[in-house]
Amino acid sequence: MKQTITLIQGDGVGPEITSSICKIFDAAHVPITWETVIAGKESFESGISSGVPQATIDSISKNKVALKGPLETPVGHGGKSANVTLRKLFETYANVRHVFEIPGITTPFSGRNIDLVIVRENTEDLYAGIEYSQSEHVKVALKAISVMGSEKICRFAFELAKTEGRPSVHCSTKANILKLTEGLFKNTFETVSLDYPDMPAHHLIIDNCAHQLVVKPEQFDVIVMTNMNGDILSDLASGLVGGLGVAPSANIGDDCAIFEAVHGSAPDIAGKDIANPTALLMSAISMLRYIDLDSHAETIENALMKTLEDKNYTKDIAGACGLTRTDFTQMVIANLGRGPKNWTPRTFKRIKLQKFKPPKTKAKQDCVGVDLFLQSTEVPGIIGKKLETALKPTNFELKFISNRGALVYPEISGSNFDMVDWWRCRIIGTKYLKKSDFPDLITAVDSEFEWVHIEKLYCYDGQPGYSKGQGEN
Repeated sequence: MKQTITLIQGDGVGPEITSSICKIFDAAHVPITWETVIAGKESFESGISSGVPQATIDSISKNKVALKGPLETPVGHGGKSANVTLRKLFETYANVRHVFEIPGITTPFSGRNIDLVIVRENTEDLYAGIEYSQSEHVKVALKAISVMGSEKICRFAFELAKTEGRPSVHCSTKANILKLTEGLFKNTFETVSLDYPDMPAHHLIIDNCAHQLVVKPEQFDVIVMTNMNGDILSDLASGLVGGLGVAPSANIGDDCAIFEAVHGSAPDIAGKDIANPTALLMSAISMLRYIDLDSHAETIENALMKTLEDKNYTKDIAGACGLTRTDFTQMVIANLGRGPKNWTPRTFKRIKLQKFKPPKTKAKQDCVGVDLFLQSTEVPGIIGKKLETALKPTNFELKFISNRGALVYPEISGSNFDMVDWWRCRIIGTKYLKKSDFPDLITAVDSEFEWVHIEKLYCYDGQPGYSKGQGEN
């Protein structure tokens, strides 16, 4: 019985390269059928702001597996990213990018035995897309990291390493600066690592990890990261072995998976028959392994690697003398049943994960104050004095004011910091706070300022659940 796979052809060169995959699969007699749906540009033009129509959602919900060509995402305007929408809708929390040397593809890193996996958390972080304009000149994005999201992706990384026989796992964060969000991810990684005592686990600061990927990439087996860090370093890692044109990508969840090419839609070359289908084909090969069609995956992968080993390249690699997409596709088909001489594929198995179980214990939670953000063109000394006066009738007092993260009130002697019209005011309760205290606070501030945002400051079992600002004890 043939399995039905949702096919999203994508934008730009997407229909051309998905056509190549369909032809190769037909020639290899892969026992699947395609259910073609749309997303991306065509959806935006139809007024669907998410970029994903209901019919597409229904198809993936039913089939549980999708292959997706590149989708165009409006940059700096317009609707949401359809790619991000799909990942969130189907909780494909793990983005998996295998990075390995490809026969016939020569790079400055050839011969270094690069064989690693970037595991990127796929649903949280700044990619939640929660942004605000808090003054005329300042825009803010919220970075959301949860215990659940962190544990699921860290456990996935360890299980992948164990399943594939990879000897170690690295976690890379910016926990030295973002101590709560990236710190939570690091701490969760270290906790999860205790369940894998035979698997060496290491932590690297993200900038050092980028450096190490270039200096000594062969030292890595699996690297797990938060969403934005993983997005950036997975592209860097792909560059070590030939670029995004030869980089497979999979988005894996507990119940659903979406396989895709991560390069752009390249509208400038659409219709010219010169797009490289390799990345999408490699992703489709990963898809076949995911649905337990390993023999078909091996046959197609061998044919692709044989084609590349013989230096049959498309124009993005070989230049003007390169093959057209059509000719490259036919070359892969001609090589079905053959394999490369100097390449041994890694054995892949489907990862089995347990459902996340929320912690049973709950810490004691106390609200000790607020960070109140306001917009003003006045100087910090004036803002501070006005706030202190306004807060006198309330159960709050001003602790400090910062601007773009720098302490500006009480003023540090000799400071020469350029300021904008956006101020964070840490306001602490002078006694145990009740819900009725907060309307008094808002009324007091409203009498003098235009406030734009407020964050409660909580302590959990006596430990601050917020970042300490400069000047705070």
